[in-house]
Amino acid sequence: MASWWASKARQSLTHLRASVAPGERAGLADWLTPAQRTMFEAMHVADQRHGLDVVAALRARDVDDPEILVAGLLHDAGKGATGIAPRIVYALGQRYGQWAWRTASVVPGFRVALRRLEQHAGTSAALAAAAGCSRRTVELIRRQDDPPASEASRLLHLADESS
Repeated sequence: MASWWASKARQSLTHLRASVAPGERAGLADWLTPAQRTMFEAMHVADQRHGLDVVAALRARDVDDPEILVAGLLHDAGKGATGIAPRIVYALGQRYGQWAWRTASVVPGFRVALRRLEQHAGTSAALAAAAGCSRRTVELIRRQDDPPASEASRLLHLADESS
């Protein structure tokens, strides 16, 4: 349990300190379409940073498949502008039960934010499809929370968890 709390504390600090260097943004033009770059730019900066970190983790495992890399970069696009507080409550609900979500839902804006987080895989996949991502990339994003069913989804899951 202590490692879960440590992991969530690290994620919260990373979220609050998140930034993307101009060179990282410029480098995306080398491997994303304009529509995919627009999708990336619409993401919360913390999700942009996380996506770039997932891509770095994939590349560290010698993954060079563009469909997996794009899925890694854009898999959290559906979280939108959700702030840190609903994300913490969402994590608590996943760990300790939905009572945390029900309790927090009385706070204005939390019900919508928690629903957005719960549905983000499907929303992210729909955004990816609209941005012209391949069917495989869209499915990797859509099934990101499912048990890995392929080597690609296993690699994506490992990179996501480590970032």
